[in-house]
Amino acid sequence: MSLHNVVNGCKLVAVLLLWLGSNAGGQDTGHAHEAEHQQHTTHSTVVSDLGEVVLVIQTQRSSYHARRGGQRKVEVLQQAAELRQGIPVVLLLHELSGYEGDWSILPALPLLSASYGQSASWFVFIEEETRVTLAALLQVLHRYQAHEEWFLGKRLNDNEASIIHHYAFSEDPSSFGYPDPAAGWALSTPLLQRLTERIQHGHLKSDFTIDLKHEIALYIWEEGNGPKLTSVSEFCTEPRDNCATTFTTYMPNCGDPVSKKDIFVAVKTCQKFHSERVPVVKATWEKDAEFLEYYSDVTDASIPTISLGVPNTERGHCGKTFAILKRFLSKAEPKADWLLIVDDDTLISLPRLRRLLRCYDPKEAVSLGERYGYGLVQSGYSYTTGGGG
Repeated sequence: MSLHNVVNGCKLVAVLLLWLGSNAGGQDTGHAHEAEHQQHTTHSTVVSDLGEVVLVIQTQRSSYHARRGGQRKVEVLQQAAELRQGIPVVLLLHELSGYEGDWSILPALPLLSASYGQSASWFVFIEEETRVTLAALLQVLHRYQAHEEWFLGKRLNDNEASIIHHYAFSEDPSSFGYPDPAAGWALSTPLLQRLTERIQHGHLKSDFTIDLKHEIALYIWEEGNGPKLTSVSEFCTEPRDNCATTFTTYMPNCGDPVSKKDIFVAVKTCQKFHSERVPVVKATWEKDAEFLEYYSDVTDASIPTISLGVPNTERGHCGKTFAILKRFLSKAEPKADWLLIVDDDTLISLPRLRRLLRCYDPKEAVSLGERYGYGLVQSGYSYTTGGGG
């Protein structure tokens, strides 16, 4: 066996040991990761900056997302082993605690502070598909004094006042920056610790989580009492020279698309939109569906629609959704692996959806969509907004 193969084999064993050690102990990972971090810094021959970095991968609990996050963690640890400038703590967000609302970040900060606040200087948050170049990340973090409050990332801003941002900064929307989560973002430990104090002893102005990246930036800014986002050019989404992070893909490739017959499409409508919205659906994406039905508050044979016996309301559409779920589970509909519920003004690419669904196991309890939250800092709940399907 060549020396080159021996060295590569040793690196792989080291990464596997790090991976296994970081996952021991199941859900109670806070103290285990802290012990792991202390072990790395104690045994390191040279005190390195990477040993003071906590990297949080914003994973989800479904098997596909957990697997992608795990692959990203192994990649980071392999890279750290090759760089030989210390080993960062790498966390999968869905394993941090048993609380589902950790995806909104703020509820997770107190646990991060308690577990790593005394040993870490930086907390870096990335998505599952965000790639990190550790050497470039170190160069970025070296530019900032870790004992000060810093909020770093790729800057986004509104060009005009936005309803989902509650028309904040309407006089000059571009004056306020918020991070692009695909490029990653970072908090210095002093800032994270101060945010933890506010979370534990204060109250949020809004109970709703609609656009997480904007709301986190607003919470950190604290009406001018906290730092604004510092734009860092090395936090990237498109690859270029000197990037510390890049984003790999918005559409994963998990194999051949699922069959058309695997998806049953339910379109929610009401009588006043039968002539205005339904024709748009029929003229655009309806042809891509094998099984599709329109559900309304009245029966209209010209479409046709099915009346669910649920009157249309201006606010709150849970009644119609529950009626669709019951009908889908009954013998009245063709059996399919997936139920897609959309509004009558939703435009969707079913071929792209079929590609995406290949990544997921239909035998798992999986709900896909745009996620909102209510009262998540105070043990609230998450829900799927209907507009995107």
